[in-house]
This record gives sequence, structure tokens and C-alpha cells, in this order.
Amino acid sequence: MKHTRLRSRPTRAVFLAFVSSAAVATATLASPTAVGAAPDSAADSASLREAVTTAGVMDHMEAFQDIADAHAGTRASGTPGYAASRDYVVGKLRAAGYQPVVQQFDFPFYRQLATATFEQVSPTPTAYQDGTDFGLMTYSASGNVTAPVQAVDLALSSPATSTSGCEESDFNGFTRGNIALVQRGTCTFGVKQVNAQHAGASAVIVMNQGTAGRTGPFVGTLGAPVATVPSLGTSFTIGQALASGATAHIVASTESEIRPTWNVHADSQAGDREHLVHAGAHLDSVVAGPGINDNGSGSAALLEVAEQMANVRTTNRVRYSWWGAEELGLLGSRHYVNDLEANQPSKLRKTKLYLNFDMVGSPNYALFVYDGDNSAFPVGPGAAEGPEGSGQIEKLFHDYFESQGMPSAETPFSGRSDYGPFIERGIPAGGLFTGAEGVKTASQAELFGGTAGVAYDSCYHIACDTIGNVNEDAIDANSDAIAHAVLTYAQDLSSLMQPVSGAVHGDGTPGGGGLHDDDHELPSS
Repeated sequence: MKHTRLRSRPTRAVFLAFVSSAAVATATLASPTAVGAAPDSAADSASLREAVTTAGVMDHMEAFQDIADAHAGTRASGTPGYAASRDYVVGKLRAAGYQPVVQQFDFPFYRQLATATFEQVSPTPTAYQDGTDFGLMTYSASGNVTAPVQAVDLALSSPATSTSGCEESDFNGFTRGNIALVQRGTCTFGVKQVNAQHAGASAVIVMNQGTAGRTGPFVGTLGAPVATVPSLGTSFTIGQALASGATAHIVASTESEIRPTWNVHADSQAGDREHLVHAGAHLDSVVAGPGINDNGSGSAALLEVAEQMANVRTTNRVRYSWWGAEELGLLGSRHYVNDLEANQPSKLRKTKLYLNFDMVGSPNYALFVYDGDNSAFPVGPGAAEGPEGSGQIEKLFHDYFESQGMPSAETPFSGRSDYGPFIERGIPAGGLFTGAEGVKTASQAELFGGTAGVAYDSCYHIACDTIGNVNEDAIDANSDAIAHAVLTYAQDLSSLMQPVSGAVHGDGTPGGGGLHDDDHELPSS
């Protein structure tokens, strides 16, 4: 179904004439390496926000939907749909006057080709449902196995953090050909998988820990195509049922191999090269669907802003990036940062901040801002520390929303989007998010509208994440906020150094919106 246009697209020339003249005045006042303030950044932002339209963003998202429709319903990295998405972004950037750079890298591709089978054959025949009672590990191998289940160093009587399967010695006495039953915890799933395979396991079942918050079925990742036998994650309860002498049947059909994919980068023509303002969004979807909210929305909004700023003369250099293979572990942004760190560390040091836009149109949205000062989400499990300057970025977004009469709330630096490699290097970061699989609270429904008790995005990571799965009010609010932030920092970085007194909070309650995680609990069986 086609969306309804909220407003007509204004003449771009009016904005360019206004902002370019202001920026020229700024450039003549600043020394070549100074970080000068623009004479009237508020007025510039208003003009840019008028030029950046919801209609323009939606045009790009409809193009992404058309691409997915033409390529088996997906835009995942490693598929023709992603290559077509790359070409679309590159074409639009070139038409706007940029000289985009396409950065190729290899990554481990994975997809599940058919519904998996997992059942207890004896002593109590029980069929488990894929996606509800269990999920194949990302990078699971294919196979059809019926064999006894053998427990490996489990903690069943007093559930706690488990080391099951983390050491080769855990498999002393393991019978080759059996299915290894290991427990989540301590080391990576990939380590458990490899150790089980070396011991001769015909398949690997990873049961949950049984601790608070980690009891149900879950999906995890092996991190790379290390599996030679099927691998799945399931609940603590199902693991208990299999631990004492059961026989199981597992069937998996997957595709797991190394493939090329790409990042796309475009730099502004103007601006001091010593001061780089970097804004990014991941371009790929999951294999299961077209990914129009996740993350066609962030990619489209960033592209619209880049188009409208193409001829704007700014004080600082702006780099726009569309990342590949985010859905398999932030691989595109990680490749970019690692490559710079290894080969051009001076250029990495010129990056003064990174802005991330991942899911900005969720249908049951909240206006979440990354909690850069950790005031709502203290450093700990699920919340990384925001480097110095991140609290100031958070404040800029909260202040912007407040200036527009809109509430905002916090979401943690959970490590599950492309800001991760940047904050690991101490680069200040911030950005926007409208919620994933998390459930909207009653207080958030009062603030933002929508429905309490329902996920922000009920189509997160599944086939229904189509053009009909985006909220145009969220797109409107966030695309303007993106434009405001990018232009503000393109003109002036001084606010990054200004002290922020007290905790930085929006008007909303901190809810997070869901961890946007690829290692998450499935619905209870």
C-alpha cells in the first residue's frame, strides 16, 4: 500500500542559497584549522529541515521496497538485493554531486533455507517449534541427525553462570556421534561448537542458563562459519528434559560461506579535513525480510539529508556512511574502523564524533536518544560507557526535540549498532532509535502515543518489515532531528567541549526500546 504524503517538497534552491551564503561568511572568519561557529545556526537548521521532507525519505524507502520485491524479498548483505541497494545509494549520491567511495570487504554470509526440525524421539516423543521453542545458531551447518543426547558439564541443580563446553576437557569421555548438550555462558557459542565438533559431536544443542532473564529459548551466533554440524539454542527447561538419556532428531538446511559486501561513503565537498563529522546508518536488512524500518528508515533519512546538504559549504568536513553486514555483527563499521586504525590512524583521529541512525520509523515508536552520559543506563551489562562528548550529543538531541514541543527518552549504548566500533576507540557518539522488539510502557504511550504493551516494531527482523511497517510521524520527527544535528556539528563542534551540568534526560522515561540484539530470547514455549 502506498503511503500518504505529508507535505510537498519545497524548492531546494531556496535552502541552498540561504545556507551557502551563511556558511561562506563563516568560512571567511575562521582560520584553516579553526572550528568556528556559524553566524546563525538556528536559522540554517530551520531551512535545512524545511528542505528535508518526509516525502523525500519515503521515496527512498519505497525504492528499497521495490528492490526487495525484485530480489526474493530481502536486501541482506551477500544477496543481489543488497548489491542493488548499494547501487541505488551510489546513484543518488552521484546525482547530488558527491563522489561516493564503495568499500568492499569479505564477510561470513549465513541464511536458513528451510524450517528446522528439532524433536525428542525418546523417552517422551516431543516436537519443538522452530522460532518458538528453539532457533538455529547463526552459521549453523546443515545436517539430518538422530542420536543420543549427551550432557556436557551442565549446571542443572543450581543454575548459575556455566562454563559448559568452554574447555576441550569438558568433553572427556564424550561418545563420538552423540548430540552434545552444552549450556550457555562464559565463552562464545563458537568455542562451544568447535570443542564439541572436535570431540565428534553430530550436532550441538545449547540450552539456556536457568538464571533470571536467561531461561527461555534463544537465538545466538557462532560468529563465523565454524560449524560442520547443526547447532541450535533452546530453553533451560527443554535442556533439562533432554539431559538424562534422551534421543533427539535434528534437521537443518542452511547456507554459510564467505561472500563480498560493501560500505558506501560520501564526503562533503567543503569543510576542514582535520575535523570530520561522521554520520552513518546500516544499509542491509536481515535475510528474512526487506528491512524497510530496519534499516531502510535510517538509510533513507540519511540519504535525504545528504542530498539536501550536497552543495552546502560547511566549516567541518562531513562524511556519510551506509554500512554493510551490520546484521551479522556490525561487520561493515568494524571493517572501516579497523582498516583506518591499521593503515591510516591519523585519519581516524580526525573523526570528532559519530552519529548513528538505526530504525527511526518504528510503527509503535518512541523518540529514543542514545544515553551518552550513562545517566539513565549506568555502565554494565547491556550499557557501554559513552566517551567524553557523548553526553553533549545526547543533550543536543534532547534540546532539539524539546524546542519542537516533542518528548524524548533514552536508549543505552547496548553495543548492538554501528556506533560500537567508534565508542570502543573513544570517539564521542550519539544518535536516534525508535524501538525494536521491546514493549512500549504505559508511560511511554502517554508521551509518544501508540499502544502500551505492544512491541515498538512487531515486524522486527521478519518478513513483514515492509513499507507498511513505518510510521511517517516518526520519520518526520527524526529526519528533521538528523538534519539539525548533522548541520549543527558541520558548522560548529564547540558544544562537544562544553560541560553538561547534572544528568542529561529527555522528558520521557528510559525504556531503551529493546536491545536491538542478535542474541535474543525467543517467545516462551
